[in-house]
Amino acid sequence: MTNILASAPHQTVRLGTCAGQASRRHYSLASLQNTIATWRRQRRFRWDLKRMLEVNPHLIDDIGLTRREVDEEIAKLPFWQR
Repeated sequence: MTNILASAPHQTVRLGTCAGQASRRHYSLASLQNTIATWRRQRRFRWDLKRMLEVNPHLIDDIGLTRREVDEEIAKLPFWQR
């Protein structure tokens, strides 16, 4: 469960702050760019796996993955790309 769904009193106890203070995380632009780049690499990898499975399924064995692992990764693609 995330802290967003928790009520305010529980959240303050969990974070160890006073009830009047809000805890904020500060992210840099570089970390946001890294996160987005990681998501894009993962999406591209899953897309490539899907194409490889359709065109040359024997290559899946060559890269050391099982059919089940490939199916689990492909399932992470958005529904309109599956």
